Amino acid sequence: MKLVYFAWVRERIGRSEEELAPPPEVATVADLVGWLRGRGEEYAYAFEDAGVVRVAIDRAHAKSDAPIAGAREIAFFPPMTGG
Repeated sequence: MKLVYFAWVRERIGRSEEELAPPPEVATVADLVGWLRGRGEEYAYAFEDAGVVRVAIDRAHAKSDAPIAGAREIAFFPPMTGG
C-alpha cells in the first residue's frame, strides 16, 4: 500500500510517500501507526502523539479503529486550520 505524509508529519519522517507491505497482524489504522513507530526514530517522532495526526484511507477520513485491509493509499496529516 502507498503511505502519504503531509506537512510536519512529512518533515519529521523525511519523505512524502512510500510503498509498504505491513505484516498481516497490522489490521487497523492504530496497528499501522504502532508498527510505523517501530520503524525508526523519525517515525516515532512523527507519531509521538498519534491522537493529533489525522488519517485518510483512499481519500476518506478514517478513525484509528478503521480496518486497512484492501487500502490502496493511506495518508497522514496534522489537523487543518482555516484561514
